[in-house]
Amino acid sequence: MTTIAVIPGDGIGPEVTAPALDVLDALGLDARTDVLGHVNADTYLRTGQALSEADLDRIRPCRATLLGAVGDPRLGDTAYVRSILTTLRLELDLYVNYRPVKLWHDRLSPLREPSRRAVDCVIVRENTEGLYSGVGGSTRTGTDHEIAMDVDLSTHQGVARVLDFAFSVARTSVCLVDKANAVRNGGQLWQRCWRAAQDRHPHVATSHLYVDAAAMRLATDPTAFDVIVTNNSYGDILSDLTAALAGGIGVAASANLNPTTGQGLFEPVHGSAPDIAGAGTANPLAAILSVALLAEHLGRADQAERVRGAVAAAVARGHVTPDLGGSLGTKEAGAAVLAELARA
Repeated sequence: MTTIAVIPGDGIGPEVTAPALDVLDALGLDARTDVLGHVNADTYLRTGQALSEADLDRIRPCRATLLGAVGDPRLGDTAYVRSILTTLRLELDLYVNYRPVKLWHDRLSPLREPSRRAVDCVIVRENTEGLYSGVGGSTRTGTDHEIAMDVDLSTHQGVARVLDFAFSVARTSVCLVDKANAVRNGGQLWQRCWRAAQDRHPHVATSHLYVDAAAMRLATDPTAFDVIVTNNSYGDILSDLTAALAGGIGVAASANLNPTTGQGLFEPVHGSAPDIAGAGTANPLAAILSVALLAEHLGRADQAERVRGAVAAAVARGHVTPDLGGSLGTKEAGAAVLAELARA
């Protein structure tokens, strides 16, 4: 039996994780859950450590981990969030961030032109290198002469493997997004690996855009893209842009993957939203759609499609939270998806 680790986390994390687990249970997968409810900001504030080695020992054997959200306004820096997210990504070598984006209903799109609303693409983001690698430092900190440096780290292995993954999930085409004209050293490495990847995958159409041009193209016609592959920081920005084009962060699910080991971390990308925590209004759809990605990862594409179909039906009926134009609370919106799942 497969074990799925669950980290509800902070803020609205536990609130959206609960209906997501209800959906997971309704799918009847041959899996058990191991809930690490203590991995949160309270533990970090009390002990100085949120994710212990014992916790990692529970997570490492699991093919999948479901994460609610992490982050707490009582903490003044990013050390806590990094101690969980970065640790999991590096310890499990989750080198692919996979962000599928699909418009669930026309009314959710901010685009005026109907023919350009139907976004259905994937952002494949390198997940362990780049500007978020933590390489850098500062000197004369806190003075008028402070110097700070963050290194945009790229390795041949890291770039080549994420490019190959992008080609493996493409339906029609892959677009490389970089800034090789300005970021020369890393850009040249990405370009060399890109040409080699094109040679390895000659039957997939390809294109290349600088990141500023890609952002403009996404904002005007996102239907032009199938798969976008890019580095850590550009992918972070472009995936949130595409989420906005598809109805907002409340329907944005993501997977952090290691295709070699078969491990994955699945999470909504909306964060812990402390301003609405406890209000019962948080949108659970991104967490539920993360369960669809998890099911797909476990080889149950049929169940993943059932979940997506149920979400689409709930959205179409307006059985959603206020951010999507509905009036339901978190629990009620989750129950609406369950009802649609039962009808399917």
